[in-house]
Amino acid sequence: MEERQPPERICVAMTGASGAAYGLRLVEVLLTAGVQVYLLISDAARVVCQEEMGLNLPPSPEAVTGFLNAHFGIEPGLLSVYAPHDWFSPVASGSNAPRAMVICPCSGGTLASIAHGLSDNLTERAADVMLKEGRKLIVVPRESPVSTIHLENMLSLSKMGVRILPASPGFYHRPQRIEDLVDFIVARVLDQLGIANQIGHRWGD
Repeated sequence: MEERQPPERICVAMTGASGAAYGLRLVEVLLTAGVQVYLLISDAARVVCQEEMGLNLPPSPEAVTGFLNAHFGIEPGLLSVYAPHDWFSPVASGSNAPRAMVICPCSGGTLASIAHGLSDNLTERAADVMLKEGRKLIVVPRESPVSTIHLENMLSLSKMGVRILPASPGFYHRPQRIEDLVDFIVARVLDQLGIANQIGHRWGD
């Protein structure tokens, strides 16, 4: 009997920047592709989800896991949600780190904390683990305009191998809906993760 390979593991963190739709759509597509997702949602991200998406996430991580499984129509087992200070989660240690992490959307504050090696919450610690273990880290900033501080922090992270992928969708695919713009960015993130996808249109297709 052929041994079944465990699912790939990706960490997705959502912070308080605008653009909750990007993070939620990314989680949905990853789960649909059979990827095990460790989801970190900051308190500020919960507020943004309510304001932008009309999603009133329940208070406990376990309840959020069930809520999002139902929201996406995904069977339980692939999604795990962790509290902002759950230091016993797999992403808090290099001994059990996932292959990659995406912070989507990434606030300016989170960007600064990671660039300066702070680990005051689980998102910052998980990012620090990615850096020290040489794993792939992708940040999706959505601030506009950006200050010199933001630019310097992005440059600092880029020099460490972090992929900076601003939430700046193209328009050559002639988007008809907001979802088309969201999928444009999510597809670029999936490309950086090396996960095949057919969402959105590509140049020349």
